[in-house]
Amino acid sequence: MTEILLLLIAGFVGGMLNAVAGGGTFITFPALVFVGVPVVSANATSTVAALPGYLSAAIGFRREIARLPRRLFLRLTVLTMAGGSAGSALLLVSSNEAFAVLVPFLLLAATLVFMAGGRLRDFASRYRGGVAAFGAGTMIPVAVYGGYFNGGLGIVLLALFALWGMTDLVEMNGLKTWLSFALSMISLGIFAAGGQVAWWPALWVAGGTIIGGYMGAPVARSIPAPVLRGLIAVVGFGMTALFFWRLASGA
Repeated sequence: MTEILLLLIAGFVGGMLNAVAGGGTFITFPALVFVGVPVVSANATSTVAALPGYLSAAIGFRREIARLPRRLFLRLTVLTMAGGSAGSALLLVSSNEAFAVLVPFLLLAATLVFMAGGRLRDFASRYRGGVAAFGAGTMIPVAVYGGYFNGGLGIVLLALFALWGMTDLVEMNGLKTWLSFALSMISLGIFAAGGQVAWWPALWVAGGTIIGGYMGAPVARSIPAPVLRGLIAVVGFGMTALFFWRLASGA
C-alpha cells in the first residue's frame, strides 16, 4: 500500500511538472527504481506511464496543432516514431548493469539541459544558419534520445524547434506534446514486446499523471516560475547525486 501511494504521488507530481515546465521524469523514474523495478524496466515504464499525460496535453493544444501544415505534421510524426523506435530498441539491448552506469550521467545531462532551456532556445533561434528546418538530420537524433531516455526531452524538442526558426511558443508546446505522445506510443509497443514494462506500477504512475495533469497544473501555475524551476533543479540534482551514490556503493 505504501508503494502504491508513493507511485501515485510520484505520478501526480510528475504529471503536474510535465504540464507546466517539464521534468516529470526526475520524479517518476527514481520512484519506480525505489519500489524495486530494475533500472531498464523503470526507464521503459516511466516513458509508458507518461503517455496519458502527453495525450491529454496534446488534446489541450489541439487548436495550435491543427494550425500546422498537414504534410509537415505527418512528416515530423513519422520521423519521431522512426527515431524513437531506434532509441527504444537500443534500450532493450542494454543490460541493467550498463544502463545503471549511464543513469546518473543521463540525469545530470537532462537536469543541465532543463536549467539551460531558455538560454538554449535563445541560442538556437539566433544561430540557426545552415540547419535544415524540419529535417531528418536533426529530428531523428533527438527522437533516438527520447526513445532511449525520456528525461529532458521536452526542453530538447523546444530548443530544436527554435533552431528550425519557430517562434510561437504555444504552437511549439503543442507540437512538443504531440511528438512526445507519438514517441511514447511507439516506445510502448517496443517495450511491451520486449517485456520491459512493469504494468502494475505503470498503471499507478499513469493514474497519478492524469490527476496531476488536470488538477495539479493550476496549483503549479500559482508558483512563480523561478521558484518552480529551482525546485525542479533541486530534485534533478538530488536524484543525480543519489544515483551516483548508488553507482559508487554498488547498491
